[in-house]
Amino acid sequence: MVCMRIVVVAGGVGGARFLLGVRAAAPDATITAVVNTGDDVTMHGLRICPDLDSVMYTLGDGTDPVRGWGRRDETWVVKDELAAYGADPTWFGLGDRDLATHLVRTRMLDAGYPLSEVTAALAQRWQPGVDLVPMSDQRVETHVVVDDPATGRRQAIHFQEWWVRHRAAPEPHAFVQVGVEDARPAPGVVEAFAGADAVLLAPSNPVVSIGTVLGVPGLREALLATPSRIVGLSPIVGDAPVRGMADRCLPAVGVQVSAEGVGRHYGARSDGGLLDAWVVHEGDTADVPGVDVRTVPLLMTDLAATQAMAQAALHAARA
Repeated sequence: MVCMRIVVVAGGVGGARFLLGVRAAAPDATITAVVNTGDDVTMHGLRICPDLDSVMYTLGDGTDPVRGWGRRDETWVVKDELAAYGADPTWFGLGDRDLATHLVRTRMLDAGYPLSEVTAALAQRWQPGVDLVPMSDQRVETHVVVDDPATGRRQAIHFQEWWVRHRAAPEPHAFVQVGVEDARPAPGVVEAFAGADAVLLAPSNPVVSIGTVLGVPGLREALLATPSRIVGLSPIVGDAPVRGMADRCLPAVGVQVSAEGVGRHYGARSDGGLLDAWVVHEGDTADVPGVDVRTVPLLMTDLAATQAMAQAALHAARA
């Protein structure tokens, strides 16, 4: 019996939690998670990959269940010591347990290993049950164009500074993926799309997660060439994101903060867009021409609810 091959394009905590549901819904499937790396940043000389780590920790049962990110039972001795030295940036906290991941990753990258091989090596410890793949081995970093409060002039700051330091308060005028023009899909990504029985776009941020992944040259084309149906899940319930700051990002690219707005932003595959099917939350409506729109509960309140979401998406992929 040939097992089902599923590819999930994901980013952030929402993508990590959704992957828990996919793994539970299809325990015998081969699952490939293509994960956003545009949030990556270097702090205190260490290379940090927040989305890859969120997926790895969550699927490896090591994430903090209260915060939803970072390590369980985390401590902050090194963070406090760095602050005592006045070592900038003080607004980005590195937990002691989390620090070990960044040390190993940076050491391997400095030794010449590509990010995809480093990620696979790190995943050996956590056994996430999916093939965890970065969108690209090349460095891509998302920057946000905002107004400088001192001068009023527009400037670009790293996404992490905008989101963590400023809590997404400065009005974003644009999002720029620095380095994306020179990036290539990581090894295995194109092949995963080509052999997929189902491709799911997780309910992750459409602009800085899914949008960044699909900005890698050749990756969108590989996605659209897949023989399977492409099913997206709305990250918007009602008029607000379930988690994160999609409501701050979508208006900057001219997209309405609604399930319909995001669905139309992705567009129908038959018209050059992405979607064959679009899954929205019960009670929401979405008129997306050319797309099979389905309504199911989309709140990931527990594993059973998330598994049901994933099952609905896989059913749409098999339609």
